[in-house]
Parts: sequence; C-alpha cells; structure tokens
Amino acid sequence: MSRDIYQEPLVSRYTSLEMQQLFSEKTRFTTWRKCWLALAEAQHELGLTDIVTGEMLNEMRANIENIDYELAAQKEKEIRHDVMAHVFEFGTKCPKAAGIIHLGATSQFVVCNTDLMIQKLAMKRIRNALLQVVKNLATFCETHKGLATLGFTHYQPAQPTTVGKRNTLYIQDLLIDLEYIDKFLQQVKARGVKGTVGTQATFLELFKGDHKKVRLLDQRDAEKLGFAETFKVTGQTYTRKLDMKLAEALAGIGATAHKFAVDLRLLSNLKVQEEPFEKNQTGSSAMAYKRNPMRAERMTGLARKLMNLPQNFAATYSNQWFERTLDDSAIRRMDIPQCFLLAEAILKLFVNITSNMVVFTEQIKKHLLAELPFMATEKILMAAVEKGKSRQEMHEIIKEHSLAAGKVVKEEGQENDLLFRLAADEHIPFSFEELTAMIGDYGQFTGRAKEQTEEFLAEVVYPVLEANAQDMQDIDSTLSV
Repeated sequence: MSRDIYQEPLVSRYTSLEMQQLFSEKTRFTTWRKCWLALAEAQHELGLTDIVTGEMLNEMRANIENIDYELAAQKEKEIRHDVMAHVFEFGTKCPKAAGIIHLGATSQFVVCNTDLMIQKLAMKRIRNALLQVVKNLATFCETHKGLATLGFTHYQPAQPTTVGKRNTLYIQDLLIDLEYIDKFLQQVKARGVKGTVGTQATFLELFKGDHKKVRLLDQRDAEKLGFAETFKVTGQTYTRKLDMKLAEALAGIGATAHKFAVDLRLLSNLKVQEEPFEKNQTGSSAMAYKRNPMRAERMTGLARKLMNLPQNFAATYSNQWFERTLDDSAIRRMDIPQCFLLAEAILKLFVNITSNMVVFTEQIKKHLLAELPFMATEKILMAAVEKGKSRQEMHEIIKEHSLAAGKVVKEEGQENDLLFRLAADEHIPFSFEELTAMIGDYGQFTGRAKEQTEEFLAEVVYPVLEANAQDMQDIDSTLSV
C-alpha cells in the first residue's frame, strides 16, 4: 500500500480481499474477454463458421487472462475509449481472431454484461454474510429468550420485554433485507446481444435477416455468461432502474445495521449489553477506563454513507435520455463498487459483534428494580381489592406514594423507595416482603415475549437457515483495525 497517495478506506481498512478482487481491473477485463469469447462461440455455433472459425475461438480461449495492461492503457490514452483499447490489446494476443473480436457488438455489450455478472456474484457474497448475522442473532435470541429486561419507548422506561425478544426485531428486519436481495437476484438478467441502441440491427445483418437466429444468439450468449435469460428490451444499456434496485436493497441492509448499532450504543451506555471488547483494546487515549462501542460506531458511520447512495442511482437512472447518455459512466464506476464494499464492511462488523455480545444481568436487574415498582402498582391495586380494600381509596394512596417516590428519584437522585412507602402505610394490606415478592418474578411482566421468541425462531428463522444451509459459508469477520 502506497503511503504517498490517498487510499480508499473501504479497501485498505474494512473489506475482504475477495470482494475487492471482484471489482478489480483484472476481474473486469478478463470478464470482458469472456464476453467476447461467448459472443464469438455463439456466432460460430449458429452458423457464422465462415467468419468465426474454431481456430479463432481456441486462440481467444487461450488468452483470456493474458493481458498487457500497459499496452491497453497506452492505447486508451491515444483513442480515449477503454473498450476499444482492450479490443486492440486482445487482438495483439489473438492475431487470427483480431478481426472478429467484438463483431457486431457495442461497448455496452461487454460493459453491461460484465457489470451484471460481477453484481450477481457480489450480491451472493452479501447474502451469505447477512445469513451469518441472522444465524448469530438466532443463537443469541435462543440463549436470552426468557431474560427479562426493561423495555423502552421514546427512550423512556416502558413495560419489560426480554433480551431475546428485542433481538428478534433485528432478525425480522434482516429477513426483509434478504427478501429484497432475492428479488434483486431474480431481476438480474443478461443485457445480452442487443446492438448499438438495442435493436440488434447489426446482428440481423450478420445473420442475413434471420430473426430467429438473432434471438437464439441473444439467449445462447446469455447462457454462456451464466444467465437463464436476457432483458427482452434494452436501449444501449440495460435499464439503470435495476441499479436503483441494487442500491435500495443494499441500503436496506445499511438501515437495519444502523438501527441495531445505535440501539447497542444506547445499551452500552446503560451498561446492559455491549459489543465484544478485546483484552488489549484501548477505549480512549485519555480516559483509560473507557469501553467505547467502536464497532457499533463504525457500523453507524458506514451505514450512513450506504443509506445515502440510492439518491445517486435515482438521479442517474432518471437522466438517461432516450436510449442512453454517458453521464452514467463515471458515477457508476464509483458507486456500484462502493455499495457492495460498504455493505460487506457493515456485515463484517455485524457478524463480528453478534458472535460474542456481552449481557450484564445484574445491571438489567438494577434497571428493572428501579422501574418495576411503578409498573407493578396496578397489580398491587388489584391484590389490595382482593383483600377487601376499596379500589378508589387504594388508587389514591398508591398514586400519592408513586408521585413522592418519583420525586425522590428525579430530584434527589435516590433509589426508588415506593415499596418501602407502601409497606409503611397502614392502609396498604401488604408487608414489604409481600410487595417485593409481587415483583420478584420479572417474567410475569414480559407477556408472551419468551413464547414469541420461540415461535419466531421455530416458524420463521430456523426454516430460512435450514433452507440455505448448503449455500452458507463462514466468513472471516476479523477486523483489520
């Protein structure tokens, strides 16, 4: 890595070599050659044997990865056209085939089909990483499905839930993201062999007006490139509407990760739940005691970038005048790789964090005890009525003590003493021990949180994981920094 020029942090710090390689020049240019070979093979197979010979095809096959990048760069500088520079360079390696390389095609034949092939592979890597997060969270939810914890609405204490139930909410959102990924993968088709403005005019000439063969050429070329079908109609490019859907699917992952990361940062502040903290990790250069949630903070920052990229794709799509304009080129070179690199960086962090999150049960208990006396007042009220007390009278007494206890907590910084106050009131028919027992079983305040967690995992999550088990591969979630 050069220390003298700017380095893209997504490459130098946050992402895997495998994802970086997918968007490398080597992958792009070798895939261009695979596209040219597929086109020539299809043309040969459909009868153009007098133009495209078997000897030419063998020559092309032997030189797919034999690229002189310097020669291609020199030629591009001369003619200001990257595709034609590589047509020229490929031709120097395949002198017999030089005249038929790119026959009948437009630049977007190789550019679009290559983009689609790489995007499909990259999206499958993202899909796998997302499933790893779901798997980690499912294990966490199973472990903590019955652990009562204080719920929050408006970031104010609310009815208790369980730690497991809370984390099912993130899984549910990730499964929605998975559906969007799968929908995108279903929508990805080859751009195919469509010609300069999508009319296939040059190929119709090559095949002497044989429309059936031109259609077969389009389909056969797509199959050679790994696609089941092609877009039925295109302009010069495949529709940039698909790029919008790509960005939206990946941005959805960013939003889910952002939500999770911010929640974890808030829980970390409460000392309730934290991301892993390594033995030699430093939280602050000045405050040696700190355990900053740096992974979750990094996730938040990366997600913020990813969530804001779709607007670029919308602007690019909506400004493709008629069959195509070139203002899509430069921005797509940056934004499409960035979308995938950002998504991978985020999911790598997500896997890392969820592999070993820490839960502090005593802190959870402390927060519950600070708030449950207030939440248990209705239960105390009903129990007092069963003892023969007047509901209205008990309601007024409990309200007065609740307000007084709340004032002590907020204005004096003291512990919640509501149960002591109620026990000391002669009108309340319960001792302190009896009142404490009423809130001792935290699970009675969590409703069906545990059962909902069990049902969600059994009926939704585990079937998804089982259906994808053969395709799932462990990913390296080790952080470089």
